Amino acid sequence: MAAIEDVPGPGHVLPTGSQGLLFDDDLPTLDEDSGYRGPTACRAAGITYRQLDYWARTGLVEPSVRSATGSGTQRLYGFRDILVLKVVKRLLDTGVSLQQIRVAIEHLRERGVEDLAQITLMSDGASVYECTSADEVIDLVQGGQGVFGIAVGRVWREVEGELAHLPSERAEDDSVTEHPGDELTARRAARRMA
Repeated sequence: MAAIEDVPGPGHVLPTGSQGLLFDDDLPTLDEDSGYRGPTACRAAGITYRQLDYWARTGLVEPSVRSATGSGTQRLYGFRDILVLKVVKRLLDTGVSLQQIRVAIEHLRERGVEDLAQITLMSDGASVYECTSADEVIDLVQGGQGVFGIAVGRVWREVEGELAHLPSERAEDDSVTEHPGDELTARRAARRMA
């Protein structure tokens, strides 16, 4: 176990607008054409829309299903995106800086975590540590370094539970049928069709 910022990575830089998956092989097959609009992603992750917008614009967590392509278009976030959003929120709540969170998220993307359910992210408010066993967690706590832990597998289950009752939509579907209460969106769609 080591501080994430101390772990050497492959050293490649992701191009602007490109974001790898945080956890490639650990999640069940998900419908990559379905996603959740910003307000739904915010609700599931427990963040504000302002945070979501900032993190998307700065490349921390970009929507993997559909990016906003101009005025009136909606970003669509996939399950993995929302999982990352919730992990970022938890790290922020512990006092970890956004700069340090960016390093931790990038490290996890590069590393390709093998078993999501066994990962615990520990923090002392300044650094983030990745632990893959109970012994590593105990060693970190005994050494006085970890004061807050995030069991990523548990966050995954929380996100699944939240999203189970929230509306999703298909990426190619720009209609408003899934969001009939959004009057402004309905009017805009009607104008485009006219």
